Amino acid sequence: MTRNVVISGGGTGIGLAAAQLFAAHGDRVLLLGRREEVLRKAQVPGALTYAADVGDVASLRGVARFVADEMGAVDVLIHSAGGSGQLEPKVGREDPLDLVADNWMINFRINTLTAVLLTEALKHRLAEPGGRVLFLSSIAAYRGSGSGAYAASKAALHPYAHDLARELGPHGITVNVVAPGYIEDTDFFGNAMDDARRERLVAETVNKRPGTPGDVAATLHWLASPAAGHITSQIIQVNGGAERGH
Repeated sequence: MTRNVVISGGGTGIGLAAAQLFAAHGDRVLLLGRREEVLRKAQVPGALTYAADVGDVASLRGVARFVADEMGAVDVLIHSAGGSGQLEPKVGREDPLDLVADNWMINFRINTLTAVLLTEALKHRLAEPGGRVLFLSSIAAYRGSGSGAYAASKAALHPYAHDLARELGPHGITVNVVAPGYIEDTDFFGNAMDDARRERLVAETVNKRPGTPGDVAATLHWLASPAAGHITSQIIQVNGGAERGH
């Protein structure tokens, strides 16, 4: 059966890999992202695209109308939009406290608020039963991220997902979080990754390799399948054993 799959941040990295996997299995995919040119270039057969900032309420109303007109029900909602804030426009500030405030506000906006607002905008369209909501967190939610802002913004998704799972569970909808470790072939690090850091991150894994967008996409696809129908309110780590347990 063809499902309707909505993916924020679907033009690059993990979101794109997930979109390609779902489309390859016959699902109808809607790619959401801020950059229209990136969405147009995404190689996802048959995909719909809609350029919008899902952290902006007015833009989200447009997304909701588009989903209502073009898709109706949403079977799978995947939140892949986000980042560390390194790719955001630089602000002209020098005061250290201003810079801290900007960093934290940017991270919570692009990682937490985007996911919460998009969920709330489309929550009433989730398929009942069988709907799936999937959030992308990070290994940083367990071990920090340097400044703390990115890690905190990802960790904030965990209690929201647990609350949402309790709310939607009686309707046959599952809610889960996937927390990747170091994943190559994404725009996440920008130009900030050097050989020494890469070697250190790979050495932390027990299988001694970096993760790929396909590793995470496969986990998302499984969590969206009927086989995972009794799995909800969980945080699934995909990090090659770099962080264990929890």
